[in-house]
Amino acid sequence: MKKIILVTGGAGFIGSNLCERLAED
Repeated sequence: MKKIILVTGGAGFIGSNLCERLAED
């Protein structure tokens, strides 16, 4: 269960990071 939360949390973090970079461009 902890692994799933880590994966989803990491994916969400990367996703928000990508959105911020795209918005900057």
